[in-house]
Amino acid sequence: MKFQGTKQYVATEDLKIAVNAALTLEKPLLVKGEPGTGKTMLAIEVAQALGMRLVEWHVKSTTKASQGLYEYDAVSRLRDSQLGNEKVSDIANYIKKGKLWDAFTADQRVVLLVDEIDKADIEFPNDLLQELDRMEFYCYELDQTIKAKHRPLVIITSNNEKDLPDAFLRRCFFHFITFPDRDVLEKIINIHIPKIKKKLIKDSLDTFFEVRKVPGLKKKPSTSELVDWLKLLVSDDLAQEILTSKQSNLVPPLYGALLKNEQDVELLQRLAFMAKRDS
Repeated sequence: MKFQGTKQYVATEDLKIAVNAALTLEKPLLVKGEPGTGKTMLAIEVAQALGMRLVEWHVKSTTKASQGLYEYDAVSRLRDSQLGNEKVSDIANYIKKGKLWDAFTADQRVVLLVDEIDKADIEFPNDLLQELDRMEFYCYELDQTIKAKHRPLVIITSNNEKDLPDAFLRRCFFHFITFPDRDVLEKIINIHIPKIKKKLIKDSLDTFFEVRKVPGLKKKPSTSELVDWLKLLVSDDLAQEILTSKQSNLVPPLYGALLKNEQDVELLQRLAFMAKRDS
């Protein structure tokens, strides 16, 4: 069983090797990279390519590691006991199974996505060390150890917002998704916009890389933003003319799809004004 990419996802050789290494070693695959470089999409496409079910755990700043295992709803049980509900006799009725429980007890091997792990508290990765290493955890309320029937392929994504503990990193196979080069971006564009003209691809990529090279940008435009921008350009003849004639002077037409804060827009406008003044 090997991952070779899919029709919808352009995977580099290094990325294919990383996924297959994680499969072989049966270790979690930790994927880092700029936002918008396809980290989350990787798990979706790997699951599709390998014919596995995808279990998605999207981490938030308030997420606790225990929520991935299970949660015991003691309040509901107390209320039901006061109302004389018969189901209080079985504590299992008040156990809410988490994503790890779901992945561990699946009848067939699954892909478990732990998305944006760096959003959570710094202790979050440490609290999952044993569970991801031994592929089991203990449920105190049921006095039962939940063991993985089949070891899932765990894909963990991070936007590098904070450093992860060394003990956690040792248990993972690591891959950093570098920003795609021009050839890879062309392949991605042709997948998402099959009938786009080659000249529009060339002109848009020229402008896109010019914008990304501007020093001082708070957020460089990503692959997903490039695709969104091109979808708009394809449907707007005037924007294509502006792009082709280079009248934009660094500020691209329909820039709202590429730039996501006012500081970056002002920076490009200022640089464009200075370039026009100097010329």
